[in-house]
Amino acid sequence: MSDLFFERVAFIGIGHIGSSLARLLRREKIAGTIIACARRKETLDAVLRLKLAEEVTDDPAKAVENADLVVIATPLSTYGDIGKAIAPHLKPGAIVTDVGSVKELVIRDFVPLMPEGVHVVPGHPVAGTENSGPESGFPEVFRDRWCILTPVPFGNADALDKITRMWKSGQMQVATMDAAHHDRVLAITSHVPHLIAYTIVGTATDLEDTLKSEVIKFSASGFRDFTRIAASDPVMWRDIFLNNREAVLEVLQRLNEDLTAMQRAIRWGEGDKLQERFAKTRAIRRSIVEAKQA
Repeated sequence: MSDLFFERVAFIGIGHIGSSLARLLRREKIAGTIIACARRKETLDAVLRLKLAEEVTDDPAKAVENADLVVIATPLSTYGDIGKAIAPHLKPGAIVTDVGSVKELVIRDFVPLMPEGVHVVPGHPVAGTENSGPESGFPEVFRDRWCILTPVPFGNADALDKITRMWKSGQMQVATMDAAHHDRVLAITSHVPHLIAYTIVGTATDLEDTLKSEVIKFSASGFRDFTRIAASDPVMWRDIFLNNREAVLEVLQRLNEDLTAMQRAIRWGEGDKLQERFAKTRAIRRSIVEAKQA
């Protein structure tokens, strides 16, 4: 039996990413027994129907008992309460990881709650779709994407290695970085783009009815892509913006300055400046395609 094998795995939250990981652990025969914890009965019923877990519960404390691996896959605002609930019930040597999009929060508010002998490996699989719920998961969602791990100071090397290999079993590329650096990177690559999408789609919803209907009718271009992003889980994204506010506000300030420069170039007919900026951004797109992140 591989030392990556986990006899008992507990999922606290099993939506899109959690259920995708549960399916991956099943496919790769990494987990023995899986227990899923969620608040809503409809979610737990779906988990059993889809055979994602052998056991279900709405009690996080019960879920983590005797678990070798605990995966936190809930909104960031729940981390503190979950940490307090599960801490007394974690067995020595257990590994706790998460899939959240803000990592300084985990280091600051979650890790200190964990008892001695429990190993925390904060993680963020940069993958997924706009869909939510256990029905939306699929293990291929991780293929060729990046998972960023932000190890805790003086953390357990063996636990870090196991979580690294777990994500690599889904054909993910794995990087490690400081939590604060992760949050700044994700502010520009993910968080602010989502905020822009929510804002643009929100603007469209406030248009007069005749114009709004045409926006929907002729949305098979840029607006369509914004609506896909803006269809993401609103609770999850509320928590991301509130918990990564400093990095998001910093990027928004730079974006506002760049928008002002573009506005000035359009007003004064400075086509050379517009073309120069568009050429640079086109090169970024080619780089993303070449990195297989498109």
